[in-house]
Amino acid sequence: MSNFLIEGGVKLRGKVNIGGFKNAALAIIPSAILCKEKCIIENVPAIEDVNVFKEILSNVGAKVVMLDETTMEIDSSAVKEISMSQFSPKNIRASYYMWGVGLGRFKKVTTPFPGGCNIGARKFDYHIKGFEALGAKVEVFGDQTISFSAEKLIGNRIYLDFASVGATINIMLAAVYAEGRTTIENAAKEPHIVDTANFLNAMGADIKGAGTDVIRINGVSELRGCTYSVIPDQIEAGTYMLAAAATKGDIIIDGIIPKHLEPITAKLEEMGMRIEEYGDSLRVFYEKELEPVNIKTLPYPGFPTDLQQPMAVLLSSLNGDSIIEESVFESRFNYVDELRKMGADIDVNDRIAKIRGKGYLTGASVNAADLRAGAALIIAGLVAKGVTEINEIHHIDRGYENIENKFMNLGARIKRVI
Repeated sequence: MSNFLIEGGVKLRGKVNIGGFKNAALAIIPSAILCKEKCIIENVPAIEDVNVFKEILSNVGAKVVMLDETTMEIDSSAVKEISMSQFSPKNIRASYYMWGVGLGRFKKVTTPFPGGCNIGARKFDYHIKGFEALGAKVEVFGDQTISFSAEKLIGNRIYLDFASVGATINIMLAAVYAEGRTTIENAAKEPHIVDTANFLNAMGADIKGAGTDVIRINGVSELRGCTYSVIPDQIEAGTYMLAAAATKGDIIIDGIIPKHLEPITAKLEEMGMRIEEYGDSLRVFYEKELEPVNIKTLPYPGFPTDLQQPMAVLLSSLNGDSIIEESVFESRFNYVDELRKMGADIDVNDRIAKIRGKGYLTGASVNAADLRAGAALIIAGLVAKGVTEINEIHHIDRGYENIENKFMNLGARIKRVI
């Protein structure tokens, strides 16, 4: 197992290029199975979760070829079914998109329950409700396997009690081949939902309203191959923005969509950071002592839950008190014990963390409990006095491409030790 060794105390400076959005790629890649022709997907992030999905698609019979480091060609003409026997124990949370794909194209799919980061229950009730509304029968076998089947899918009005990103995308995937119109009300609005809908439309789907709380899908009889580029990763970009603030740095974040970063930009400016926009890039730089702020995570366009851990590090490194309220996932403070090893003073009560910033952190040996917690610990190591060792970094590799090289190019003293 590899780990990271980080020597803190360096102010980050320079430029970092942002890769394709992990959350969008993990929805778009399986969506290509809906089409019997070749699809070329550009700006695919070089991360471990994409490698796992390449394996899943290959196991179901698709031909997956990397034309270069970030361009994937998928030929699913030979795929005949999606069944339990085709999945490996490494399946990831986003493997549930194979449900919508399997229902849409084959009207039947059987898979293991998905894995992923341990950040709460994240039940599948909304997915199941949506599929049943389209006419699917659902069977659950213990806590290991789930199956969906239908003679045919019929468009319907579906109201989501919670604006679930995964359920919104999954219902879209199944509904593209449903007869008539499907309407998703209280749909999630995240940018990767829009990106997935745009990809499906590029293949010939008829989807309107993605990015709003009402999405309408008119069923079609077939989809065709296309070439499509994944949007930039707003969470990766936000991670570097918070790292710049924590290290009192000055960096340019390039290859982004600034609008997707407005919730992070607003909070950093409230704290006292300077942010300048240049088309598809942002300059994030420190000018004066930062002030603590309170944060509440919310679905897009609110402050993203995937950045509350790095924000907790930033707030812990300041002088003063702040509060983070986690309203999306119920178990997303499992990294706090690791930050306490570095001197952070954080009290957690249910979904609220009270942070008493002391103005410093101290290097320690810590474990990355999940993907975003791992990224937060890297930032903690960058600002801490002394050396920080981060273990279990395979979690970080799941969602950040070349993260140590990108930080080294900004001046960070970080190295991967095998």
